Amino acid sequence: MKKIDSLYIVDDDPITVFGIRKMLKPVVDCDDIQVFENGKTAIEAIKTRNGQGRPVPNIIFLDINMPIMDGWDFLEEFGMLEFKEKAIINIITSSIDPSDYQRWSDLKSIFPHHLNFKNKPICKIDDSDLELKNVSQER
Repeated sequence: MKKIDSLYIVDDDPITVFGIRKMLKPVVDCDDIQVFENGKTAIEAIKTRNGQGRPVPNIIFLDINMPIMDGWDFLEEFGMLEFKEKAIINIITSSIDPSDYQRWSDLKSIFPHHLNFKNKPICKIDDSDLELKNVSQER
């Protein structure tokens, strides 16, 4: 079981949140799992965390399509914040629009954190969703 200090789930769909939590339970040991229904509340919590000198959440599961602030707007603001650590951001979406995948593909090479892309429904959480493997070699 992998020990994680903090993990955020940013998704407005309670069924997806339930599924992610259920899949995480046997593979992750984390006492700080927080859920946000939109990118705005999540980015505000991260800014507060940053202002307190606390590290970035280790892992973020981020929906693209949400009300108030979507996942792309969240990434834009998140990418401007300065952290010593790198986060793993798992973009999760039910979108079948090829432009979403292309946007992720273009962004991942320049984004200061590690980005993964997964289509809903998520059937499995694996090591690439939880570990910063070879990130220093990619950048």
